[in-house]
Amino acid sequence: MKVVKKITEVREEIRKARCKGKSIGLVPTMGFLHSGHLSLVRESVSGCTFTVVSIFVNPTQFGKSEDYGTYPRDIQRDLMMLKKERVDLVFTPSVEEMYRQDAETYVIVDKLSRVLEGRFRPSHFRGVCTIVCKLFNIVMPDRAYFGWKDAQQLVVIKKMVEDLNIPVEVVGCPTVREKDGLAASSRNVYIKDKDKEKALSLYKGLKKIEETFLKKKLKDSGALIRIGKKVIEKYPDVKLQYLKIVSMDNLAPIKRIEGKVLVLGAIKLSSVRLIDNVILTCR
Repeated sequence: MKVVKKITEVREEIRKARCKGKSIGLVPTMGFLHSGHLSLVRESVSGCTFTVVSIFVNPTQFGKSEDYGTYPRDIQRDLMMLKKERVDLVFTPSVEEMYRQDAETYVIVDKLSRVLEGRFRPSHFRGVCTIVCKLFNIVMPDRAYFGWKDAQQLVVIKKMVEDLNIPVEVVGCPTVREKDGLAASSRNVYIKDKDKEKALSLYKGLKKIEETFLKKKLKDSGALIRIGKKVIEKYPDVKLQYLKIVSMDNLAPIKRIEGKVLVLGAIKLSSVRLIDNVILTCR
């Protein structure tokens, strides 16, 4: 496994791999890796012959009052984990390497970035799309791997790739969960012991919606959302920011479930903000 910090070094390693006829897989991360990240890495290693993992805490996707400065970082731990997974190349650039001081170009997926997470984090997806587009231009992968845990992010990135004719296959991988059901996330380290049960409230609400849909065949979105909210509202210290049922393709609100839909939610605790989702399929 080779670790590089410069864009020129990445391009040289990719050139060598291409000359050998290798297919390139990319897993973009902000580091502090967990089981969800590793599941993406394994998908890339099994599906491509050369895997690149980027580790970069991207400042442009954090709001002014968010946790950029305190976001968990442990690069040596991450590198040890990636070496065990047989990753070929790790890209760990500095902020200065990724963003020139006079940079003023951003990538914006307009409508999809303004709903759900976009209402609470207005500049977030502008930063996500810009850095992902830059990584695609630097690495030029055949496939890039993202988790469905960040469902809106995945939908937004797929739209960006489609609209800008970027020649990369965006692969969505299933959400990985901890034993108690909590979706794996680097920010889970923020959860205080006293808040652990509260942190599961969103997952429990989503599972109640899923269970009701499957067992009672209830397809009315409004009724399902009310059922999920009741579960979350049992925890008075949990602030529900949104709970919605939307289209898998364009995040438009769905009144009645047909085909595949996303049920997404976000909650805020004293110590952390969490997002999660489930996918419902009407056969």
